[in-house]
Amino acid sequence: MSIPTPPVGAADIGVTGMAVMGSNLARNLAHKGYKVAIHNRSAAKTETIYAQHGDEGEFYPAESMEDFVQSLSKPRVAIIMVKAGAPTDAVIDQLADLMEEGDIIVDCGNALYTDTLRREKDIRARGLHFVGAGVSGGEEGALNGPSIMPGGTVDSYKRLGPMFEAIAAHKDGEPCCAYVGPDGAGHFVKMVHNGIEYADMQLIAEAYDIMRKALGMSAGAIGDIFAEWNTTELDSYLIEITAEVLRHIDATTGKPLVDVIKDAASQKGTGAWTVQNAAAIGVPTTGIAEATFARSLSGDEEERKAGVATLPELAQDVDITDVKGFIEDIRLALYASKMVAYSQGFELIRKGSKEYDWNINLGDMARIWRDGCIIRARFLDRITDAYERNADLALLLADSYFTEEITKAIPAWRRIVSFAAQVGIPVPAFASSLSYYDGVRSDELPANLIQGQRDFFGAHTYKRTDKEGTFHTLWGEEGRKEVDA
Repeated sequence: MSIPTPPVGAADIGVTGMAVMGSNLARNLAHKGYKVAIHNRSAAKTETIYAQHGDEGEFYPAESMEDFVQSLSKPRVAIIMVKAGAPTDAVIDQLADLMEEGDIIVDCGNALYTDTLRREKDIRARGLHFVGAGVSGGEEGALNGPSIMPGGTVDSYKRLGPMFEAIAAHKDGEPCCAYVGPDGAGHFVKMVHNGIEYADMQLIAEAYDIMRKALGMSAGAIGDIFAEWNTTELDSYLIEITAEVLRHIDATTGKPLVDVIKDAASQKGTGAWTVQNAAAIGVPTTGIAEATFARSLSGDEEERKAGVATLPELAQDVDITDVKGFIEDIRLALYASKMVAYSQGFELIRKGSKEYDWNINLGDMARIWRDGCIIRARFLDRITDAYERNADLALLLADSYFTEEITKAIPAWRRIVSFAAQVGIPVPAFASSLSYYDGVRSDELPANLIQGQRDFFGAHTYKRTDKEGTFHTLWGEEGRKEVDA
């Protein structure tokens, strides 16, 4: 069938890109009563979506980009849901050529925030608004209510915000959507969200691995433990689905499905983006970094085969006399490490906001992650509370609630990391999170020696504890004289 030309100005909002995420977002908007223009580079895809879901609301399919833009009411709002990178740039240029001053282009894809900074600047110069909006929740969230993190102009949010707030997930009557800040702020926050997701998943995997290897538990039995943990402070979407994954039986083999899944974790790059940008800004996101590196190691088959063939284990045997207590120690170690991951993530948002003058409300970010998104968890309410008590909180773990909670877990945390090291179970995220905790609470770190080394080989200078100024030691001269730098 051919697609008829849609009426001019009939649609409240449009979505171009009818893959699963784009089509589900369009359907979500239609379910909330909005008139939605839909478009895809391949008209056949638009036809298919309209044929399958056209009775769910008021849709206006368009065959050409020109018809799509003309069908939007002014100021026009067009959402892009296409592959990141060059395809997104191509669609942005195509839309911008057809739009008028004051119209709004929204990228809801998983874009790198520096791309969004560039795109927003270019589009602003053409008299248009550009919004980079992070969307979390996957296919189900896009259809039934995601967490949405839009960044752009305040004026664009006045037009776009009510629609996004309507289709977002809601928690305690509040939408899981809020204005994040200018230009790239929304995609920056989404990047950090995904980084925290990496850390959270790795920590869960390490807890599973300890129970599997140290206790010899079956996948189903471990799944039961995770289901129980989901009734505690660890209550979260990721813990919930972990229990389901571990309990699922493969129809082909009759074994737990997880036991026949190859242990090579994929990644799309957002974890690496988080680590790279944290390093550039100077934020130690150690849990996220180790989670990212753990995925890389899992996929390096050649390296691991060489290690298995040649490297000795030389591990100790450690008796576990109290299995119930040991499992509780794992739970507490997971909880403490999870707190560190979120603390590091929010510190990255805080410093990124300062770096780019975004003025991001950290409490709002915790609030809009409470439902709809992948890292939704019970204790996000507590993070919201912490930033309401002190909007300028320099360290989330220093909030009274989190200090009290992590203090309860420290002995168990140390026992689990020590146990894993003794028996040879890799726990990079558990261990690095504990090391970060010990580092951030230390009033003295060995960086003084590093500064001395740097000054010795590169004359990089140093500061002193006993007087003001910057100094350099003439290491190669007799007496190694110190001079003002």
